[in-house]
Amino acid sequence: MADGIVLAANDSGERPPIRVAFCITDLDVGGAERMFVELVTRLDRRRWEPRVFCLSGPGALVEKLQANNIPVTCFSAKSVRTLGVIWRLAAELKKFRPALMQSFLFHANLVGRLAAWLARVPRMVCGIRVAERRSPVPLWLDRLTQGFVDHNVCVSHAVADFSIRNARLKDSKVSVIANGVDYHRFASATAVDRASLGLTTAPLVLFVGRLDPQKAPLVLLGAFERLIARHTDWQLLFVGEGPLRTSMTEWVIEHRLKSSVHFTGWRPDVPELLKAADVLVLPSLWEGMPNIVLESMAAGLPVVVSRVEGTEDLIRDGETGLLTTPGSVEEVEQQIEKVLMDREFSTSLASAAQQIVANGFTLEAMIHSYEQLYLSLLQNDARSAS
Repeated sequence: MADGIVLAANDSGERPPIRVAFCITDLDVGGAERMFVELVTRLDRRRWEPRVFCLSGPGALVEKLQANNIPVTCFSAKSVRTLGVIWRLAAELKKFRPALMQSFLFHANLVGRLAAWLARVPRMVCGIRVAERRSPVPLWLDRLTQGFVDHNVCVSHAVADFSIRNARLKDSKVSVIANGVDYHRFASATAVDRASLGLTTAPLVLFVGRLDPQKAPLVLLGAFERLIARHTDWQLLFVGEGPLRTSMTEWVIEHRLKSSVHFTGWRPDVPELLKAADVLVLPSLWEGMPNIVLESMAAGLPVVVSRVEGTEDLIRDGETGLLTTPGSVEEVEQQIEKVLMDREFSTSLASAAQQIVANGFTLEAMIHSYEQLYLSLLQNDARSAS
């Protein structure tokens, strides 16, 4: 990257806020996108001057950024193949002149590092949010363009290990900053009225996330079909949207489970939904560090999750939650039953999980770690220039 910028003090002896550019693929509602917005909006504005660049069109989260007086530029690029977005972003960076750029998600990482190099941004930090298993191409491109990157922040130790091993990233350029959660918001939420969702007071299994093959909601449906044969009043609620929504709805009708399985689409009242449920189940095939697991733990809701990237950073099996083998319908069935049939065990899991989040996975801890990383990179610049 280009040589560092040494920021001069103003007439009062105070240093002006450091300009930081943030780049993300889109600003639609999603786990990585929400963490991105939390990071940008919670930075100390006396120290940092953030500006956001979004490769796609305006998404639902733009409003929160603008409400916090953070400028947002959306390029409305239809895909990363729209190469012109690299030069458009570079032109905006040249005007903004940030000391550092932070990107989130693969496409923003790729476009951002190239644009930052063209604009001679002194420091480039990429956020790796997931262990990419769909295709080897992203890993190859990450490896190919690492010369443009000063540092990579992985969301969990498992993602860091995966990236070092499979993308061949240098250990010295990789660190881990876990997601954080607004602990008090989730811990103190009031449960939503189940009747308003067409639900009864019987045990409720909750899934929150994209209805996408990665999250394996069909595994949960398979497990629940087995459970409902023994526990006829149990209920399953899916909160979220995705490409599997239609096929899942058809499956539920075909198996005559419409009175037991419910779909709400996306909802803004996740803390209240977590408080109303009896167990959160996330049978993903791969992850980074799933926010919904952290949020459930903060809310005091026991969790059953697959043993994938990030979950082992959070869950001690049998102590703070229950882990299953990815893709195993039988294990998901068994672990749900174990939680719902033993109230004392369920309460023990939830209490221990809440303590884990309160002690180390708060938004305050996450923001502090990012700020310390940025300062470390920029101080290295200052020392090199002096």
